[in-house]
Amino acid sequence: MKRFIAALTVTMMFTFGTFGGSGLAQPVEGYKNAGQGYETAFDQRIINRINVDNIYNNIEYLQQTPRVAATEEEYAAVQYIKSEFESYGYEAEVQPFEFFGFTAPHTVELSVNGDHLNPLSFTYTPSGEVTGNLKYVGLGRVVDLEGKNLDGKIALIQRGEISFGDKVLNAANAGAEGVIIFNNTTGNLNGTLGQANDKYVPAVSITQAQGNALVTQLDQGEVVTASLTVLGAESSMRTSHNVIASKKPTNKNKDNGQVVTVTSHHDSVPGSPGANDNASGTAMVLELARVMKNMPTDTELRFITFGAEELGLIGSRYYVNNLPEKELDRIVANFNLDMVGSQDAGDLVMRTVNGQSNLVTDLAQASSLRLNGEPTPFGQGGSSDHVPFGEKGISAALFIHSPLEPWYHTPEDTIDKISKEKLEDVAQIVGIAVYDYASFDNQGPKPKKQKVHNLPADMYHEVSIR
Repeated sequence: MKRFIAALTVTMMFTFGTFGGSGLAQPVEGYKNAGQGYETAFDQRIINRINVDNIYNNIEYLQQTPRVAATEEEYAAVQYIKSEFESYGYEAEVQPFEFFGFTAPHTVELSVNGDHLNPLSFTYTPSGEVTGNLKYVGLGRVVDLEGKNLDGKIALIQRGEISFGDKVLNAANAGAEGVIIFNNTTGNLNGTLGQANDKYVPAVSITQAQGNALVTQLDQGEVVTASLTVLGAESSMRTSHNVIASKKPTNKNKDNGQVVTVTSHHDSVPGSPGANDNASGTAMVLELARVMKNMPTDTELRFITFGAEELGLIGSRYYVNNLPEKELDRIVANFNLDMVGSQDAGDLVMRTVNGQSNLVTDLAQASSLRLNGEPTPFGQGGSSDHVPFGEKGISAALFIHSPLEPWYHTPEDTIDKISKEKLEDVAQIVGIAVYDYASFDNQGPKPKKQKVHNLPADMYHEVSIR
């Protein structure tokens, strides 16, 4: 019987929970700490080759500076990743792709009757400096603006009912020179105008309390003058890159025609060195590529790092959407590594686009059961590069620790927060799972991927547009 089926039989003896491991039964005696006998010896072939210092050192190199998509720093990271793949004996491909990008403003200021507020900008707002009287126009709908002349004024608008972009366009069409949108609930308002538009005027957000106070002043007949400054915002076409290295089956005569992908994203957000998000996943992809290079396999292993993930999975969508249907059908699994090393995050979990088990979760639960005495739990989740694969019906899962660390998307996401123990654990779980499927020793027909049809491309992302 195939090793995968044997391991899966053990795994299926449990009731698997979602995040945090709730509902997990106690492991079967004898499978604690990698189990016994043949499977233990087989797993050691991968465990013995993984060098966690390699992963850590690559993280340290990559996190020296933020790697924002389409910047020189990101391209330097791309060249480094390519050179690392090549040092292991791969022929690495750099795949460029274009996208319409936005550079956030470096200056966002707002003063009202001389009092300085702390506004936030909207994605895709244009730059500009505007001073004018404030005019409250409710929700900023067309009906709210009928008969109103906003020439030279700054529109004050409440959040709700229509998108931020429509609010700004409606106000601009009525003559407004700038827009202030206040929240309809407590807390700050972080939003996007959806896309660039030459008709937009500078737009910022303020809190619900600040907005209500301004509405009260205007209702009492006071003249309220505002000065709004947005500088450094820019929208334009940009170029980012994916890096791809493939390990072909060892023996052409035993090529099963299938592909397993191991992926991560190499870009980071502005201002963050991105040690955990996601130099950790990128460095792990590199190490697993090194480990697998000379292992005998009957399956193609494809190691990919994607650009522009932080801007909406742009690199992975480009890669998946530009593969011919015949090539897509060859891909049976996607192991996606994102934020896999922070000492301050929670436990390892897996996320699939529909919350259901698939080939990747089955393989990884079997390997983690043998390694740690219990299978890694899984649940539903998107917002990473497994999503484009899952949308095409490919078995895919994100490997991540939950809850996230407090340093997520901050300047504090640095190498000193990285845990070698966590890196080693994830690398072993994924490495063993991948090789469990791809090795020659796995005889007989391999499990088929589970097709999932007509999954909306945007159902896994929450973007504040209203």
